[in-house]
Amino acid sequence: MVGATGKIGAALTEAFETQHEVVRASHTRSALTVDLADSESIRRLYAKVGRVDAVVCATGPAAFGPLLALTDTDFAFSLSNKLMGQVNLVRFGVEGVADGGSFTLISGAQSRHPMPGGAAISLVNAGLEGFVRAAALELPRGVRINVVSPSPFRETIPAGVVQAYIQAVEGHITGQVLDVAANAG
Repeated sequence: MVGATGKIGAALTEAFETQHEVVRASHTRSALTVDLADSESIRRLYAKVGRVDAVVCATGPAAFGPLLALTDTDFAFSLSNKLMGQVNLVRFGVEGVADGGSFTLISGAQSRHPMPGGAAISLVNAGLEGFVRAAALELPRGVRINVVSPSPFRETIPAGVVQAYIQAVEGHITGQVLDVAANAG
């Protein structure tokens, strides 16, 4: 569980622990640390963890702000964390995922429903969703990949978000974008 200490990651960990052994990783505050913007950090995580049945990502920071105020650094931050960080979770982890295992990533509704201030976020979410659809065509050994796309929420994680992750990990779908409206569940 990458992003295990965040709001979504904590809810997912709690839900998955009833049926699965969950190995927690996060940028901070976790026994296993990983920096999505650092390829070597991702490689070290996989070297420590070994073989897994599924990789679940519930994090991916990106910059939010008015388009004309976003800097090259803001876009680079968004691309290296939310987009390439999750792409690299797949690229570097595919050999460590069991046959028939899965990757479940996180995008967001701004890929299809942009809002002012969300140019960088919309960019990386749409890119990630395209990556998932294409990667599903090439992953070996029956390994599956999906992406959960929640609408923005403030306090409580919508139950639909947790259910979408469970469907992606425990089901048989691949290459899917699982839309979850904020009021779902």
